[in-house]
Amino acid sequence: MERREEQPGAAGAGAAPALDFTVENVEKALHQLYYDPNIENKNLAQKWLMQAQVSPQAWHFSWQLLQPNKVPEIQYFGASALHIKISRYWSDIPTDQYESLKAQLFTQITRFASGSKIVLTRLCVALASLALSMMPDAWPCAVADMVRLFQAEDSPVDGQGRCLALLELLTVLPEEFQTSRLPQYRKSLVRASLAVECGAVFPLLEQLLQQPSSPSCVRQKVLKCFSSWVQLEVPLQDCEALIQAAFAALQDSELFDSSVEAIVNAISQPDAQRYVNTLLKLIPLVLGLQDQLRQAVQNGDMETSHGICRIAVALGENHSRALLDQVEHWQSFLALVNMIMFCTGIPGHFPVNETTSSLTLTFWYTLQDDILSFEAEKQAVYQQVYRPVYFQLVDVLLHKAQFPSDEEYGFWSSDEKEQFRIYRVDISDTLMYVYEMLGAELLSNLYDKLGRLLTSSEEPYSWQHTEALLYGFQSIAETIDVNYSDVVPGLIGLIPRISISNVQLADTVMFTIGALSEWLADHPVMINSVLPLVLHALGNPELSISSVSTLKKICRECKYDLPPYAANIVAVSQDVLMKQIHKNLPQEVHSSHPQPGVSGTDPRCSAPQTSQCMWLMQALGFLLSALQVEEILKNLHSLISPYIQQLEKLAEEIVVVVLQQVFQLIQKVLSKWLNDAQVVEAVCAIFEKSVKTLLDDFAPMVPQLCEMLGRMYSTIPQASALDLTRQLVHIFAHEPAHFPPIEALFLLVTSVTLTLFHQGPRDHPDIVDSFMQLLAQALKRKPDLFLCERLDVKAVFQCAVLALKFPEAPTVKASCGFFTELLPRCGEVEPVGKVVQEDGRMLLIAVLEAIGGQASRSLMDCFADILFALNKHCFSLLSVWIKEALQSPGFPSARLSPEQKDTFSQQILRERVNKRRVKEMVKEFTLLCRGLHGTDYTADY
Repeated sequence: MERREEQPGAAGAGAAPALDFTVENVEKALHQLYYDPNIENKNLAQKWLMQAQVSPQAWHFSWQLLQPNKVPEIQYFGASALHIKISRYWSDIPTDQYESLKAQLFTQITRFASGSKIVLTRLCVALASLALSMMPDAWPCAVADMVRLFQAEDSPVDGQGRCLALLELLTVLPEEFQTSRLPQYRKSLVRASLAVECGAVFPLLEQLLQQPSSPSCVRQKVLKCFSSWVQLEVPLQDCEALIQAAFAALQDSELFDSSVEAIVNAISQPDAQRYVNTLLKLIPLVLGLQDQLRQAVQNGDMETSHGICRIAVALGENHSRALLDQVEHWQSFLALVNMIMFCTGIPGHFPVNETTSSLTLTFWYTLQDDILSFEAEKQAVYQQVYRPVYFQLVDVLLHKAQFPSDEEYGFWSSDEKEQFRIYRVDISDTLMYVYEMLGAELLSNLYDKLGRLLTSSEEPYSWQHTEALLYGFQSIAETIDVNYSDVVPGLIGLIPRISISNVQLADTVMFTIGALSEWLADHPVMINSVLPLVLHALGNPELSISSVSTLKKICRECKYDLPPYAANIVAVSQDVLMKQIHKNLPQEVHSSHPQPGVSGTDPRCSAPQTSQCMWLMQALGFLLSALQVEEILKNLHSLISPYIQQLEKLAEEIVVVVLQQVFQLIQKVLSKWLNDAQVVEAVCAIFEKSVKTLLDDFAPMVPQLCEMLGRMYSTIPQASALDLTRQLVHIFAHEPAHFPPIEALFLLVTSVTLTLFHQGPRDHPDIVDSFMQLLAQALKRKPDLFLCERLDVKAVFQCAVLALKFPEAPTVKASCGFFTELLPRCGEVEPVGKVVQEDGRMLLIAVLEAIGGQASRSLMDCFADILFALNKHCFSLLSVWIKEALQSPGFPSARLSPEQKDTFSQQILRERVNKRRVKEMVKEFTLLCRGLHGTDYTADY
């Protein structure tokens, strides 16, 4: 439907330059974007189209692009342009055109109900945005009107088509609300209006889901719509009928995934814990899925077992405190816990034969935290019930941590092996945490089992069983002080009895010895029991990481007891150094732990790009420092002489000239392998070392490297490229001659990363982490980078706020670091000051949400740093924002009284000098938010 004379907003759109944004030119640009093989042409087309979408002419060409004779890609662009105009430039639309715009959108949605689904969705999003902007005053019953209009019998579209179009519209409405740019006061009004309008949606959904005549495609769309609405924090009791219908739909294989998603979203609402009666009704429904779960496990149906486990974990993890509080229902909750235990111990090896057990690990943290947060009397009761459960959990986890047979493991891909390694790190973290509940008895339990295994003559034991028990012991000893444990002497005595016939077992033996190095320092007589094992392992390249790191720990902790062994250690070390047995450590792997903020205990997650040879030298440094001067000099001479000769040879070469020649070769390699992530990573590693080593001498190559880095990152965004960019910014950005290429690279990687955020950054926590570090470095080293007009500072700011909500602790820390660099520059960098003024409230809300319980307590110092910076550099704004934010009921935690919130805001606003005091206030406040204040559990927090 064309509009030539009265495009909404055309009059008030501002005097932008009149670029030639005609229908014909838009179609040409879209063709270029989709089909031109030249990447530069694609980029130019994309930039031009982005300008077209926000131009006044978009009101005209959008409707023309939706004509039936256009292909779906062109129609999609037209619908997207309408959405952008409505959502971002609402104030440009005269009020007298609201109704005609609404009518046109309804007409287009009706037409596309039987057309392209992607275009239909974008049109529904546009109408949803319009509805949110008009609610509640200009369109008070928006949702009810939508339902009524699409149920009209006189429509040319068939009933099922209208029904699916209505459901699509109702599905995107809450999603659009979540991402809308409505001011906070409007958001509250609209949220309240939507809560009322639920009454027009849920009865319709119940009817469609329960009536036998509803086709599968409609019922699936109903479940997705329900899933979308519950995220508006609809009272759980209002969802009861739909949740029960969703549980019934789990028996239908076509509806299974959508049912799981809807149930999990409904159960996981933050507000759901208030509706304890409804939660108690859900437990039998979840327990009723146990037969279906067992059947799925027997049949190897991983999708079904995974989905049912998600439901059980969602109920247990989100509401363990509320359900534990119902003491009279302890048996039904225990039954749920046992069901989750079944999911933890699901047969098969993760990630090859099962992918479910990893979902449960966070639940065990949460349950333990909640039990330990009760007052002493209630805690004692639950300890009695749940200590046996946690001992069973340890057995289950150690069974799950076992390696498969050598033959089976040989068929695993490298990716499967890496996932299994990360999974074992997660298990290690869980065991370390469980020690808090079970204490020394856990170590005795593990030691007794290992002792029985190694001393039994009845049946041969598998190396996998031995390795898992040792791994459990190492997991705890790595972080818990075991110096006073009475089982360690026995364990040290058992280690030499282990028949080491396997690399994985040998690795774990080494790491276990390393974890006990502090104990060995207090009991030096036992060093001779294990040191020969470590020195023997040094000669095996496959044990490179574990043997070198263990020797380093022993030399660091026990150096004053090692002189009798020094000659042997130096001789073995020198031998392996000369034979070049130890190469470089692998690049650091980003592993996700089940509990944000709990650090990995596996030393195999080592610092990137560190050489084992360097570690070995550090070990020898610790050792030699405890010897007599004459001994030190004698050993140093024999160790260092070969390296001095190598250095003399290298000094004769002009390194940069050599590197420039190598650069040509690398460019040739990249031209063929630019799409290979491993090649790109290796190239970044080469140049990162070169830049760090040569520093200012690298200068002649800066423009070439910037250009190549830009190409690499545009093709495959990788954290390694961002880390190298950060090095260049750090060393060269302050030099006027090098600023242009570095600025161009900085703008390019920022643009690509912002696009990644737009597509969904949750799969790339490592990239987000490195991006935040890059931004912080830019602000620290060269704030002028934020003055460039082409840098979308607002988008950068909003992406950083999003990154604060990631579950990965390193990413959150990096994001906090960015804000603590950004806020002090409010006054000196005009775009920074502008974005803080406009969006600083959003940052504060995210920080308060994190403190209120959404982030790990271990990250509270980082969020306190942001509050301190806001107070110091944006005091007048913060004083308004914090009071407004904390006035919202239940924010940031339902456990807080208005008086506690008022006290906190006053304390924060008063403290503009002492950062340590702010950190203490935040720690105190987060305990109140979590209901942990004053409990024994937080005594050492």
